[in-house]
Amino acid sequence: MVLVDDTRDFKDGRPAVTARTSAEAVALLQRLDRTTIDELWLDYDLGFGDTAQPVVDHLVAAAAYGTPQEVGTIRVHSSNIRHGQRICAELVAAGYPARRSYGAGLFVRARWSPA
Repeated sequence: MVLVDDTRDFKDGRPAVTARTSAEAVALLQRLDRTTIDELWLDYDLGFGDTAQPVVDHLVAAAAYGTPQEVGTIRVHSSNIRHGQRICAELVAAGYPARRSYGAGLFVRARWSPA
């Protein structure tokens, strides 16, 4: 499971590889290129002007080149309704199994420390 979110972790402690920035997330997806990801959780707003758009662009480009990332489900859990719906639609149009997820009770604020 991969979680792309700047401030949240799963409340129940389920195991996930977490990326806090879009750059971290793209690098992680590149490393996992030949690996199936059971669930990919995407937040849109990643703080400090960063968004999940580069991640979405990476996934869409891979699909366009005929080498989509193997993902069981993409769950867009952003509270940014407009952009959350838009990136979900982009992913679905590219052939990914994406859907909006409103599981606010699943998350807890992560302990954050500046790099």
